[in-house]
Order: sequence, then C-alpha cells, then structure tokens
Amino acid sequence: MTRALPSVLAEMGACREAVAWVGTRTLTEAWAQCERADWMLWLAAKVLDRKLLVLAACACARTALVHVPPGEDRPLRAIETAERWARGEATEEEVGVAVDDAYAAYAAAHAAYAAAYAAIRAASLRSQADLVRREIPVEVIVAAMEAK
Repeated sequence: MTRALPSVLAEMGACREAVAWVGTRTLTEAWAQCERADWMLWLAAKVLDRKLLVLAACACARTALVHVPPGEDRPLRAIETAERWARGEATEEEVGVAVDDAYAAYAAAHAAYAAAYAAIRAASLRSQADLVRREIPVEVIVAAMEAK
C-alpha cells in the first residue's frame, strides 16, 4: 500500500477513533497490535470474501457463549449454522432462521446483562482481536487492500 494507512481508512469510512489510533502504524503493525476485534472485522468486511469474515466473526461469537444460560442452545445453533454456511453446507435461509432464534434468546436475557455490558464488551473485544488475527492473517489484509 503506497498511501498512508490513516488516509486510506478515512476514505473507507473508518471511525475517527480508529483512524487516530492507527497514527503512524503500518497495516502490519496495526493488525498485530489492535485490541479491537470490531475494528478488525470492519476492515476485513471492506476488503475480504464474506465467508472468511463470517468464520472470524463466529470465532469471536463463541467467546460469548459462556454468558448463555445453561440449556439455551439457540445462540450456539446460530453460530454453527453460520459456520456451516461459510463452508457451503447451509443456506442463507437456514442462517436467517437460526439468527432470529438467537436474537430472541438475546432479547430475553438482555436485561440481566445490561449493567455489565461495557466491561464485558471491552474485555471480549481484546481477546477476540487475537481470534481475528488467527483467522485472517495480516498478509491477507495487506494483499486485499493493495488490490483495491
């Protein structure tokens, strides 16, 4: 990539906070140091095939399953269905049904988690950043952005 990363990200519509955080980092440095899986997935969504993105997002979503009440399997089913879709083993319609079911489970439990949401989210994003790096190596991002 020949242009400065902050300029490229700003043109892509990245949030000001992410652009400022990147500063003088190269793409490789930013990818290795980022503690915000949401930023990483946002960038991946801009430049990569959706199926690779879904697998990385599912890896992140699995980390939240510890907060699902015992016996509630709809969130896991949604993740597994999305993973099957990414492997070509499920339809978009099946994913939609599973996501609707998982959202119903989320809505029912949301009030119980509202107070702890911010702390849980920040810790989750930091740990999920490593999962995104595992699923999407920086070289894949660099090549995709250079091709743009």
